[in-house]
Amino acid sequence: MQEEKPSITDADRRSIDAFIERVWSEDGLADRTLDAYRQDLEALARWLAMQGLDLRRAQRHHLSAYHGRQAVAVRSLARRQSAFRRYYAFLARTEPGFDDPTLLIERPKTPRSLPKALAEREIEGLLDAPDLGSTLGLRDRAMLELMYASGLRVSELVELPLASLNLRQGVVRVTGKGGKDRLVPIGEVAAEHIEAYLHGARPALARGRQPVALFLSNRGAGMTRQMFWTLVKRYALVAGITPKRISPHVLRHSFATHLLNHGADLRALQMLLGHSALSTTQIYTLVAKEGLKRLHAQHHPRG
Repeated sequence: MQEEKPSITDADRRSIDAFIERVWSEDGLADRTLDAYRQDLEALARWLAMQGLDLRRAQRHHLSAYHGRQAVAVRSLARRQSAFRRYYAFLARTEPGFDDPTLLIERPKTPRSLPKALAEREIEGLLDAPDLGSTLGLRDRAMLELMYASGLRVSELVELPLASLNLRQGVVRVTGKGGKDRLVPIGEVAAEHIEAYLHGARPALARGRQPVALFLSNRGAGMTRQMFWTLVKRYALVAGITPKRISPHVLRHSFATHLLNHGADLRALQMLLGHSALSTTQIYTLVAKEGLKRLHAQHHPRG
């Protein structure tokens, strides 16, 4: 007779569901990764239940003991730790006073993966996908243009207040991680599409009210991460891009990669992206180098 697994508390299950929903909408992670994160967190919750604990009461020594109880491959351990770090960072952001137990746990060394980025012609196809003859098409084109022009995080994009926009100066004030504000230029093309949205679509969506949010749903409320993630996938299909290759975060990666390919300074890119450390931004230099290697191999007679 198979031994019955310890049950997960309803509170832990709801918390895991909320976390999976957040990383799905913000980062556009693949279904396989989301399933792995869920399995990792549920396995941890069951093990903690055997110790008379739940996920919120786990301490660093509990997590260290859990990691050390069996030998696993480095990549599997890294993925498991990634799931735990993301989950507990999520709790720290959403629950005041919560102490993240993963902060002092040493990370396994794994090969650094490069961010995904679309080709410039693919971005052009994506931006051209919305129907500019419709109210929602005007809104969607403005959102896509602003996302690509400014490299905003999806949460920053959907939470932008109308008051943060200054079309005359061509900038938007963004409140990023840690509540830090930054001014980001939006470019002429994005500004034109935002202005078209403000005059040709937003009043109809606002329905006579004065919503705070810049971008509105068809119900007159602010957009959500899930809504934007869904429309990006829909326009990817229109543009002939495999939906699995794209997410709102991929637009941010494409913004950074294309700027570097056209000679942008790394320090300037750090400020535009809102990275607190330059080391976080430096990953994009690897993307640019890989692109140059492929170009050389394809076109040089001795490549």
